[in-house]
Amino acid sequence: MTDQNADRIDEATARVVDLEAELEASGTTTREAEALARARAVLHEWVDSVSAVVATPGVGRVVLIHANGTESRIASPELPFLLAVPVTFAGEGG
Repeated sequence: MTDQNADRIDEATARVVDLEAELEASGTTTREAEALARARAVLHEWVDSVSAVVATPGVGRVVLIHANGTESRIASPELPFLLAVPVTFAGEGG
């Protein structure tokens, strides 16, 4: 990771922690390799419990429906577009 990327990550994590503090909620930052590996493992397990996905690019949101029926919402300007199926038109190109 370049120093510039590390600086951007530090700035982003500090901004999020500061925003949470304004809401009087504490947040923790994980950058240490072992803690980050644990967080990634937990996230992978959590994602693997997904049974359905609703991607709504127009509002920048993805809703995950887990195997137990619970919902998790992710606000992201990028993720809904990555998940959306590209539009194709019948008879085009072929």
